[in-house]
Amino acid sequence: MYFETIKCDDFEVFNLEYHQERIAKTVGLNINLSEYIYPLSNKLLRCKLIYDESGVLDVNYFEYKKKDIKTFKLVYDENIDYSKKYLNREKLDELCAKKDNCDEIIIVKDGFITDTSIANIAIFYDNRWISPKKPLLKGTTRARLISQGKLYEKDISIQMLQKCEKFALMNAMIDFDELEIYSFFS
Repeated sequence: MYFETIKCDDFEVFNLEYHQERIAKTVGLNINLSEYIYPLSNKLLRCKLIYDESGVLDVNYFEYKKKDIKTFKLVYDENIDYSKKYLNREKLDELCAKKDNCDEIIIVKDGFITDTSIANIAIFYDNRWISPKKPLLKGTTRARLISQGKLYEKDISIQMLQKCEKFALMNAMIDFDELEIYSFFS
């Protein structure tokens, strides 16, 4: 089973076309998500849509509060596969257990930076925003920003991460969130 996290705010649903595209790539379903998503509140909501090859299985809404993330622990895993947004996040949870006193992890695979456990990343390096060429998950916000020419793909080494001028997290709920305070730990 798989899931999509979709932002709903003030009865508006965001970026459905990118979520629909990912569902189509994941299980081959071409569905109209607007037939399934009906936010019944004007609050900021995280819609969790669960699906498999047969279709949409469940839709739930949760009030959303953004996490305050400033410190990142680099964790290494050569075998992790989260190329699809699997409902089973057991492997990511195992890696999160290694974050020590940090707020979040950044996963390193094959010597390059990938993602955090909850968001894609971007660094400002060589006068442009770049995101890992091989992220763990091709997020919907990341896809939108790449298609708009605001973000470029490139392999990101640990050294590049440590020398970046700016750092940002991105996902469906926080969009592109440039952090003002951040630090990385090995």
